[in-house]
Amino acid sequence: MSFREKSRNVLLSLSNQRFLFKELVKRDFKQKYKRTILGMLWSVLNPLLTLFVMRLVFLRFFGRSTPHYTVFLFAGTIFMSYFKDSTQNGMESLVYNATVLQKINIPKYLFIFSRNVSAFVNFLLTFLVFLFFCVLDRLPVTWNYLLLIFPILCATALNIGVGMILSCWYVFFRDITYLYGIFLTLLTYLSGIFYNVNEWGEYSKLFLLNPVYVLIAYVRQVCIDGTIPSLAMHALMFFYPALFLLIGALTYRKYRHEFIYYL
Repeated sequence: MSFREKSRNVLLSLSNQRFLFKELVKRDFKQKYKRTILGMLWSVLNPLLTLFVMRLVFLRFFGRSTPHYTVFLFAGTIFMSYFKDSTQNGMESLVYNATVLQKINIPKYLFIFSRNVSAFVNFLLTFLVFLFFCVLDRLPVTWNYLLLIFPILCATALNIGVGMILSCWYVFFRDITYLYGIFLTLLTYLSGIFYNVNEWGEYSKLFLLNPVYVLIAYVRQVCIDGTIPSLAMHALMFFYPALFLLIGALTYRKYRHEFIYYL
């Protein structure tokens, strides 16, 4: 079966299970904001408070030499938060829904996708606030901003791919959750969120090995520098999501029939 046919089957499955998919998304939202006073406002307040703390801490050390430091910092914060939220929730999606999977035979990737939808909605709300900050910082809003759709789509595809890989591993090895937490801390410091990687000189090119940094750098180039990223940057940003989606699909396909024995 070709890749196109497999993709078509997945889309058909999602269409046939759309009612269940909607209910899963609703449940995830209700569960996340259960017994909270502000509800979905936390999806905006949380990155804003994180931005405030990071700006307060790092402005003196890195912000003086970085133009538009608030937008610079905010771009890194929202994409890293989106990656963390989406992949961590995706990792736990199969185990969290173990009782459902043991009783009903439904496509297991629906649970991974539903977790990503809730993370995506939260991200979009925060991204609108980010655009507002760009206006406040007197950055010129041009037609180039339409290019921001591309990194958003790539970030979503990347998160789904990584989430599929982690969800498969987590079924068999629950230690993954602790190791991944440490990895995310390391990734945060290696994504150039609060510092300019150009200060690393010739070593700055090594940051391109980090797919999250590539997304952040793309957005900064469009919003702060006011330029269109190169074709090489577009190709690299497309490569990482495609790679992780492929690995995630192959991993899921290989172990999907064994999940039920370990949940």
